[in-house]
Amino acid sequence: MGTDGHTMSQILGSVGDFESAALRMRPTGIGVLWAHELFARQAVKTPSALAVCDEKKQLTFGELEQSANRLARHIQMLGVGAETPVGLYFERSVDFVVGALAVLKTGAAYVPLDAAHPPARTDGILKDAGVPVLLSHRWMAASLAGGPWKTVDLDIDAAAISDQSAEPFGIPVFGHQLAYIAYTSGSTGHPKGVEVTHANLQHLISWHQRAFGVSPSDRASQVSALSFDAAVWEMWCHLPVGASLHLIDEASRRSPEGLKDWLVAQKITIAFVPTIMAEHLITFDWPDNTALRTLLTGADTLHRYPKAGLPFVLVNNYGPTECTVLVTSGPVSSGAAEGQIPPIGWPIDDTEILVMDAELKPVAPGGDGEICAAGPQIARGYRNLPRLTAEKFVSEPGTGRRIYRTGDRGRLLADGQIAFLGRLDDQIKIRGFRVEPDEIVALLNAHAQIRNSVVVACGDNADEKSLVAYISSAAGAELTASALREYLRSRLPDYMIPSSFVGLPSLPLTTTGKCDKQSLPAPAPGNLLPESSEAQPDKPGGQTGTESRIAPMVSALMDGRAISRDDNIFLVGGHSMLAAQLLARVRENFGITLNLRQLFEAPTIASLAVAVDQKLATK
Repeated sequence: MGTDGHTMSQILGSVGDFESAALRMRPTGIGVLWAHELFARQAVKTPSALAVCDEKKQLTFGELEQSANRLARHIQMLGVGAETPVGLYFERSVDFVVGALAVLKTGAAYVPLDAAHPPARTDGILKDAGVPVLLSHRWMAASLAGGPWKTVDLDIDAAAISDQSAEPFGIPVFGHQLAYIAYTSGSTGHPKGVEVTHANLQHLISWHQRAFGVSPSDRASQVSALSFDAAVWEMWCHLPVGASLHLIDEASRRSPEGLKDWLVAQKITIAFVPTIMAEHLITFDWPDNTALRTLLTGADTLHRYPKAGLPFVLVNNYGPTECTVLVTSGPVSSGAAEGQIPPIGWPIDDTEILVMDAELKPVAPGGDGEICAAGPQIARGYRNLPRLTAEKFVSEPGTGRRIYRTGDRGRLLADGQIAFLGRLDDQIKIRGFRVEPDEIVALLNAHAQIRNSVVVACGDNADEKSLVAYISSAAGAELTASALREYLRSRLPDYMIPSSFVGLPSLPLTTTGKCDKQSLPAPAPGNLLPESSEAQPDKPGGQTGTESRIAPMVSALMDGRAISRDDNIFLVGGHSMLAAQLLARVRENFGITLNLRQLFEAPTIASLAVAVDQKLATK
């Protein structure tokens, strides 16, 4: 393919010439090629091979390399250089890939932004990062409030960009310099930027290509949100080795069935999908023409094991953004015990996972503790947050090596894998007991009629919180709250049984594919699963007069829910504060006094009515 009268080989030179030039532009003794340099080498090898495509556009390796070279020269003229943060504000498209590659070629660091986020959040990230140049389209950038950055519109500025040379371009890049800055949610309510270097990224690329044998014949997917660090994994672990990158459309991305059909139609061989989507895909039947051989997942707790006979291997992965996407990885086989949460795999190359106590001392073998990571993928730190960086990126006592404290709980298993036990701050205290919601979710998701679920604590009083399970049912399922309680009661203690079960068509997701717990609706009569599949039958003879007076009291305290005469009040949402309120109403309506012990011994409407009648008889 020719450009400006030159062939691709004339423009890019030979592979040997490129490598020699790249190695001359770095410190003595460093012989590694960074992501964008590996890509340039691949563009020499396979200039006519497909590199990237979306719904509307596709580029070969040669075309992508030329486009990035031109754009890199254009933004360099705007002052972009080593470690300059450059914003990328695009919908999922080939333009995003061109922009990211161009930024790396200048030695700058790209800042991926999510078009689905509120403009105010994006404005805040741009200002926090100190971005002087934003790559976007005018129609998208117009939604932002604006700031001290210059917007380069790839449409309006197309002529000026195309006037630049397409010849090989790249300035000396050092491993300690920034490659990208990924913003994640912060505990303060403000996003925090994680600074990741070229050396960090190169470690991920080397491990991935070794672990999964990626080759130019592979077709990789790009499914995750562009601002999510998994997009780094999808893009830079495949393009530099010659695999093609296929960007999914939004409609297919948001539907499990649509995602499966897209993966098959595009002949994708290796894919990453967020955990909640993976839990759907591993329950489906796949056609004989499925090309997918490796399904990577992560970002949330995996609660399901794949069914037998799938044409691909499911690989569970774990790692915070601060560790350049991931630190553990391992295949997940079918046939595990029901309700058992799959492990998160073994540490990847040159990585050590430490399970430590609050004083950063190793816990006893088999003990629980905080997951800490050490290795070459530990990021530089947080942008503009030196105090938080010092708190999370610490020196290991005794060795002085740099480790990252994840804030996650884990346990080292006998085979060397890591069991993920949830966030240190996600444990819930119910009636004095510590509860791990993921243990409940694992059992719920093992139910044949449940697609997926999430369990959270509700209640304003920290000492009187109750568990609420949000359920997305399988097609045709007729779930009832009472049946689910019985199902869980055979496996869990009473204090771990959710008091309410909310039915949803699907769980709300964040743009990164995690469950959006902030968007879960409050339990209400209109969204609760029915207590039974029929109108609640009372025992033969119907309710007694006392029961018919007590039932509305209980219902009013339970947000208007109809409670069966035989339901244990404490298993359907009751707690000690509600019990005290109920006894006060009994006293007002019947003129008698019962104590809490009597209610605990008679925790149903039917048995409480008997206790009231007995008290009235002796009055």
